[in-house]
Amino acid sequence: MGKRALVVGLGIAGMSAAIGLRRAGWTPVIVERAAARRTGGYFIGVLPLGRQAADDLGIDIHVRNPEGRAWAIDRRGERAPGLGFLDQPGRPAAVVRGDIEAALWERLDAEVRFATTPVAFAETGAGVEVTLAGPATRTETFDLVVGADGMRSTVRQLVFGPHERFLTNWDAMICAFPLERQVPGFGPEDSVTSARAGRAAWVFGFTDRPPTALLTYRTKHRIFPADHAAHLRDVFAGMDDVAVRHVLDSLESAPDHLFDSVHQVRMRRWSSGRVLLLGDAAWCLNLYSGMGATAGLYGGVELGRALGEHPGDLGASLAAWEGRLRPLITRHQRVTRLKQQLFVPSGVVAEGVRSALLRTAGRSRRRRALAAVS
Repeated sequence: MGKRALVVGLGIAGMSAAIGLRRAGWTPVIVERAAARRTGGYFIGVLPLGRQAADDLGIDIHVRNPEGRAWAIDRRGERAPGLGFLDQPGRPAAVVRGDIEAALWERLDAEVRFATTPVAFAETGAGVEVTLAGPATRTETFDLVVGADGMRSTVRQLVFGPHERFLTNWDAMICAFPLERQVPGFGPEDSVTSARAGRAAWVFGFTDRPPTALLTYRTKHRIFPADHAAHLRDVFAGMDDVAVRHVLDSLESAPDHLFDSVHQVRMRRWSSGRVLLLGDAAWCLNLYSGMGATAGLYGGVELGRALGEHPGDLGASLAAWEGRLRPLITRHQRVTRLKQQLFVPSGVVAEGVRSALLRTAGRSRRRRALAAVS
């Protein structure tokens, strides 16, 4: 009988890991807390490393790179050409999270158990005994456990310790959701940004579907109110431009949205014995990084590759896997502090510096574009 691996979490990292495990000759079993696979989702950018990882996994990501322009709205409510998320180095591809997960789901060859979560782990000479709670509580033995269950990982909490030990506090909140239609007065594929000291609204346009929105703000007090829309109206009071109004009004009727605090996960090791953490559970770069999906895809590819290279030595496989990923993750964790200033400046001075930098970069880009066609 082949080696069995339990993968906890049916997101991008979990399904990528399961595909990688299957390629290495393992039999993956996925458990997911939710009762069904989640669909839809908000805008994400996939960098070239993520596109290559998707190719390696055998999935075709539906890229939705828009042809529209990027606009910035200033304090007077006036628009000017700006730089959008897709203008950063590496030129990421515009993707909806649900499209990546749907592509992985189609490629997946694994047993999936919904409404199931691990509640206890015990490592023995034969493997890891895992007690799974769900429609029927039972204990099974696996040769490897992969925790890919998000920033507040159950696997990490049970095996490595409480969340507070690993979650770094970024004093910020986010709310992401799909819009029914574009901000009035802008093209359907345009991207629009309204950023002030401590608060920002982003709208990401697409080629063939309505935009998605991101509201983010800095705060020392992480509040999770019952009425997110009302709370965000209070937070963004005074920002009365067309983009902020439209996004706040749209949240009232949005069928689904993500509202959460911002953190990074910092760990000295991503594995303990036969238990491995992957994706946000291990390193959570956070939404400002723009690298979450890319890192999740790449982590799954590299896990399968490492296991295939060291088929009889799990310790060597996990050490090789972490050795390849650690420099990449560390570099992007560090640069994300700078990216946070671009998403939501920390103060008036940072707002001014941000605006000046983006104006300069925008002028340089336009000069290069004109030179290319002259």
